[in-house]
This record gives sequence, C-alpha cells and structure tokens, in this order.
Amino acid sequence: MPVSIEPADFTDPGLHAFLQAHLDDIAPTAPTESRHALDLDGLRKPGVRLWVALDAGEIVGTGALAAVEPGHEELKSMRTAPHLRGRGIASRILDHLLRDARSRGIRRISLETGSMEFFAPARSLYAKAGFVPCAPFGAYRDDPNSAFLTRTLQRS
Repeated sequence: MPVSIEPADFTDPGLHAFLQAHLDDIAPTAPTESRHALDLDGLRKPGVRLWVALDAGEIVGTGALAAVEPGHEELKSMRTAPHLRGRGIASRILDHLLRDARSRGIRRISLETGSMEFFAPARSLYAKAGFVPCAPFGAYRDDPNSAFLTRTLQRS
C-alpha cells in the first residue's frame, strides 16, 4: 500500500472528520471521565505533534506525540480507518512516531488505552512494539477502564 506519513494539515476538513470518527468510535466504550482521546483543539496545542497517514490523498490513519515532561512523551490519537485495519498502517505510523521521538532525544514514550476488549488489537500492537505495562503517568490516575503502557527508547 503506497501510504505516506506527513505532518497533519489542520486546515484539511477530512482531518476533523477522521478525528471525530475516532471520538465517536470510543464513546460507547467507557464513561466520559475514562476517555482521554484529544479532539482537534487538543491536538493543536503546543507540545503536540500530529501526523496523518495518507493513501491517494485520503487520511487513512493518525498518530500523535504529546509532551509529558522533558524526555518523556505520550502517544495519542492512534487510529486507522476501520476498513483498512490489519494492513500494517498502524505499525507504520507507530514506527514513524518512535523514530521521530528518538531523533529528538526523547527517552520514553508512554500511552493510555482502554482496558476493554474493543482495545485489544491496540494493546497487541503496542506489546509487539515493545511497550510494557506501567503505572499511570503524568496527570492520569488508576482507572479500571485504562491500560497504561510505556517503552524506553534507545538512542539511534
């Protein structure tokens, strides 16, 4: 699949629709206080870097990194278009994000994802990429609806 990964264009109306679909997909999975996905405004904030995977100009995936503290960032807004899941797009985005973080001297990437069955494929992707369970980080607190994972990055 000829997918390219590029910095997000926040003026692209397709980006808003793609991110809203992400929020809509996860809405039934947990109570509001247990949903931590960023909306478009949250992804525009300083310290957040958002990329899109494009196939023939269509957004087919997203992934972001958000600053937690110096040397530590959080993986946010990972999503692949539902009709294209299982084709390696998420792995390509994740690899891109990890390379970007490593190139900037980031030493640790952490993430929060759901603990429910809906999120099992995501947890499997992260485990294959070397993420391991960890305690809540940053402003997160223990939550039975959340799974927290982290990975230390080696310098390239």
